[in-house]
Formats: sequence, C-alpha cells, structure tokens
Amino acid sequence: MKFCSACGGPLAVRVPKGDNRPRHVCNACERIHYQNPQVVVGCLPIWGQQILLCRRAIHPRRGFWTLPAGFMENGESTEDGAARETLEEACAEVRGLKLASVFSLPHIDQVHLFYRAELVEGRYAVGAETLEVGLFNEGEIPWSELAFATVRNALEQYFSERAEGLYATRAMTLRPDGDRV
Repeated sequence: MKFCSACGGPLAVRVPKGDNRPRHVCNACERIHYQNPQVVVGCLPIWGQQILLCRRAIHPRRGFWTLPAGFMENGESTEDGAARETLEEACAEVRGLKLASVFSLPHIDQVHLFYRAELVEGRYAVGAETLEVGLFNEGEIPWSELAFATVRNALEQYFSERAEGLYATRAMTLRPDGDRV
C-alpha cells in the first residue's frame, strides 16, 4: 500500500500511538490501514450418504477437487457466504447449515469455515469456476486429488463424526508443513 484510501495521502509503516504493531498510517490524515486475515467460507453439501465436490476451473489448484467455497463478501453472514459460494460453484442450493470446521491458516493470513449442509433436492450443475461437479460416497472421494489441506481435514472430520453419529464444531490451526495444532 502506498496511498491512503480516505484522502490519497502517502502512507508510512509505523506503530501508531496506543498500538503495538507496525501499520500503514496516512501521513496526512493519520488514518490507520489495517491488514487482516481473509475469511473463506464453504459447505459440505450432503445428499444421503454422499458429499458434493467440485473440480476447480480456476487457479490456484486448477483441476483439483474441492468443496464449494470462496472468499466471504462484505455485508454477508458466514452462512450466507457459504450458501452463495455453493450456488456459484455448483449451481446447488443448501439448507440447514451447521458450522463444522474452523481452520486458522496464519501462514497465508486466512481463516476457513466449513458448514455441513443439506443439498436441496439433490440438484447441482457445473458453475462458472468449476470444470466438473459430482456426488461422492466416502470410498469414492479422490483423496489424492483434493485441492487444499482444509478440504481434506473437513472431509476427514465429517466422515469420522458421521461414523460415530456425533457432530461437533472443531477448530484447528494448520501449518504449512501440514501439521495440525
């Protein structure tokens, strides 16, 4: 960042009064420009014993399988964002969203939230950011072709909990080397 979005003045990186971290601060109007993690929201769309997955048509990880998910937009709830992403990527409506997984990814400044959700009427189709969409039983999941560690962890958690018949919201930190904390 070089210029203030409020007044256009030049920015300097310094620790503002009352703060303890370097921030981008406007030299003219003193506005602080915070840089915070991005929130990714998505769903585990469930139809009977199957999960809906999408093969990505965009980078990063083009051609790999994922759960429908993406960046949350301003003015929407996390649930609304997860449902919107599912509609955009898989042309699928979901209902009954329940928070399943929260992943902190400090190495890329992101937080990922996945919701268990019921796929409405089992309908889905290829969306603008998707090459292919399909329903998978647990044994059919293309585990070696999953796009992201958070997707793998969310699916593993779901199938483990389904086997136990007990669902919970779980939070964990994932490190770049794949370690879970």
